Amino acid sequence: MRSSTSLYAAIDLGSNSFHMLVVREVAGSIQTLSRIKRKVRLAAGLSADNLLSAEAMERGWQCLRLFAERLQDIPPEQVRVVATATLRLASNSQEFIARAQEILGCPVQVIKGEEEARLIYQGVAHTTGGADQRLVVDIGGASTELVTGTGAHATSLFSLSMGCVTWLERFFTDRSLTKENFAAAEQAASEVLQPVINDLRQHGWKICVGASGTVQALQEIMMAQGMDERITLAKLQQLKARAIACGRLEELEIEGLTLERALVFPSGLAILLAIFNELHIECMTLAGGALREGLVYGMLHLAVDQDIRNRTLKNIQRRFMVDTEQAERVAQLADRFAETLAGEWDLDALSRQLLRSACLLHEIGLSVDFKRAPQHAAYLVSNLDLPGFTPAQKKLLSTLLLNQTNPADLSSLHQQNAVPPRVAERLCRLLRLAIIFANRRRDDLLPEINVKAQGETLSLALPEGWLAAHPLGAELIEQESQWQSYVHWSLEIK
Repeated sequence: MRSSTSLYAAIDLGSNSFHMLVVREVAGSIQTLSRIKRKVRLAAGLSADNLLSAEAMERGWQCLRLFAERLQDIPPEQVRVVATATLRLASNSQEFIARAQEILGCPVQVIKGEEEARLIYQGVAHTTGGADQRLVVDIGGASTELVTGTGAHATSLFSLSMGCVTWLERFFTDRSLTKENFAAAEQAASEVLQPVINDLRQHGWKICVGASGTVQALQEIMMAQGMDERITLAKLQQLKARAIACGRLEELEIEGLTLERALVFPSGLAILLAIFNELHIECMTLAGGALREGLVYGMLHLAVDQDIRNRTLKNIQRRFMVDTEQAERVAQLADRFAETLAGEWDLDALSRQLLRSACLLHEIGLSVDFKRAPQHAAYLVSNLDLPGFTPAQKKLLSTLLLNQTNPADLSSLHQQNAVPPRVAERLCRLLRLAIIFANRRRDDLLPEINVKAQGETLSLALPEGWLAAHPLGAELIEQESQWQSYVHWSLEIK
């Protein structure tokens, strides 16, 4: 007997790895129950005449036997299995697919490149925040998908015959990480890109997101090395220089690069360098989901929410029984402070949005216990799935919530890399003040506060007689002024 009809599974038979995602539908969104990934490297078993080797097929079948056990708990109509580039190319793919269907007990669909690109875009649209108009890049084992779109709709779809496994076999077959090998790999990738460049540029984009293992590896490297999470051409070139300095693939050591990802990292890096150069991409961030999420959301027939971050925040508020009126009260006050100081304190739109998000979640720790509520809030945000927020943004939110009261921990504010350390300090100060002034939980008791900044000196002008009329409020502000002085934040109250 099936354990639950709310379970869904998506399986992606990729050219480098096989992936399975199992989710549960919850309140119009998905809750991830398990992710299973195995490096199968199917593309490495493809011969020059497009025959898939017996060894590669056996590696794939062995992986699917693991997946099959998990699928026994899920209704077959709520399972979708797709195969991508290598099985599109292999002349004997039917032999592999027939056995795969026997093992899994459900159909396996070999999808066209354009359909793969569409599903990737849908996965990104459902899970990734930021501007609506986007370029999505997914470097797979044997193909690379490039998609432009606005909101839920893709405007151009391209699937190109190059990937991190096939480029590894073509340009790094001797395992030497030389300038010449990188140059040849980049040149070949540029040539593959030429027919689609004009169409992509014509549709345009405001943000660029990457949805592949190569981009995931890059973000892990940047997080490990304390860099901000934005991938830029300069950073890619630095990593290429580091790889060349290592000399050989088996000696490749870069802080943050896992052994699992190291084998195909140089080839994926070469492809990404070509994409950045040919499309003049300024920066890229990691997507929240891709092909598997696109498959799941497609089965659920859920509409794309135009504001994914807002949907996430509302779901968390509901789950942890947050007083939404109070959260909004604090957020509006912090918004007002941040808007007034935006020019003087370099608070851009994204920084102000993240401050607002912290305000909306600042009381979730109360659902655990009043004692140590900021620590509980920080822990929850660090460990919850937050669609629409990048890992670095999650870390910033967690750090702000940890420092919402009591003496501030400057080191934690400096260890996040979503915004510059000084900006993180400023957001923290505004969050703390908004919480204090809204603590009576009534709109009619919020004082009119004029806020100014000169350098790091923050001045608050309160209505005449307010401090005398509110002795508890005056005490809280005096304590806050003292705490801010401990970390050399100058706070003047007038």
